[in-house]
Amino acid sequence: MIVINSTKISFFTLAAYSDTGLLKYIYFIIMMCIYVLIICANLLLVVVICMNGSLHEPMYIFLCSLFVNELFGSTGLFPFLLVQILSDIHTVSVPFCFLQIFCSYSYVTVEFTNLAVISYDRYVAICYPLQYNVNMTSFKVTMLIAVVWLPPFLVVFVTTVLTASLQLCGNIINKVYCNNYSIIKLSCFDTKTNNYYELTAATSMICVSLSVTFYTYMKILQVCYSGSKQTRQKAVSTCTPHLASLLNYYLGAFFLLLENRFNMNSVPYMLQILLSLYFLICQPLLNPLIYGLNMSKVRVKCKNIFFRSFGKIKTSS
Repeated sequence: MIVINSTKISFFTLAAYSDTGLLKYIYFIIMMCIYVLIICANLLLVVVICMNGSLHEPMYIFLCSLFVNELFGSTGLFPFLLVQILSDIHTVSVPFCFLQIFCSYSYVTVEFTNLAVISYDRYVAICYPLQYNVNMTSFKVTMLIAVVWLPPFLVVFVTTVLTASLQLCGNIINKVYCNNYSIIKLSCFDTKTNNYYELTAATSMICVSLSVTFYTYMKILQVCYSGSKQTRQKAVSTCTPHLASLLNYYLGAFFLLLENRFNMNSVPYMLQILLSLYFLICQPLLNPLIYGLNMSKVRVKCKNIFFRSFGKIKTSS
C-alpha cells in the first residue's frame, strides 16, 4: 500500500489512455499481431539454437540470451497493454505496477549488457580467431551470461524497492504503462536518494557497457584495416547485425529519454505514445529479423525446420 494524504490506496490510474471508441479494437488487433509475431519469431530462434548442437557456440548462446530477453520484455508489456486497450477503467494495482516496472527496466538493462557481451565475443572471434576456442571456454561463457543477467536484475530490484518506499501525493501516471520516473515525480518528499542511486547505477552500467563496445569495435576496425579481404568480409558479415541492433537500441533509448525527461506537450499525443512504446516494441520485433536473416547457420536451420514441417503437413494431407 502507498499513502496519499494519509489515505491508503491500492491502485494507479493510467491517464494516457483516452476514449477511442471503435478504434480501440483496431489498436487491439494491431498490438495483438505485433505481440504474436514477436513471440513466434523470438521463440523460433531460441528453439532452433537450443535444439541444434552445431549452434551451441558462444555467439549463438549470447544471441539466444538476447532472444530470451526479448520474450521477457515483451511479455512484461503486451498482455497488460492489450487488456488496457479494451478496458474502460485504466487502473493498475500497486504491486502489479511495480512488477511491470521491474520487468521493463530489467529488460532494458539486460539488453544493454547483452549487446556489450556480443561485441566482446565478436572482438575475440575476429581479432584472435586461432585462440577463440581457448579464450571462450564454457566457464567463461557461463560467467558472461551471469554478468548479462544478474547485475541488471539486482540494480533494477533495488531501484524498484526504493521507489516503492516513497510516500506519494498522487496516483495518476500519464503513461500507457507503469513508469518508474513518473512515480518518483508523484513523491511528496525529497527523492535525492532515488535520484543519486539511479544516476550512479545507470552511469556505471552505461559507461562499462559503452566502453566495452567502443573498445572492441576500435580493435575490430584496426584488424580490418590491416587484415586480408577475407578478414574484412568476416567482420562485416558478423558485425553488421550487431551494429544494426545497437543502433536500434540507442534510438529507442534516446526516444525513452526524450519522452521521460522533457516536456512533450507540443508533440502530438499519438506520437508521444509511439515514442514511449518504441523501445519495448521495435527491439523485440526487429532483432529476430536482423539476426535471423543475416546469420547463415540460423537461416539454414530455420528453413530446414519450416520445410520439414511443411513436408509433413503435405504428406499427411
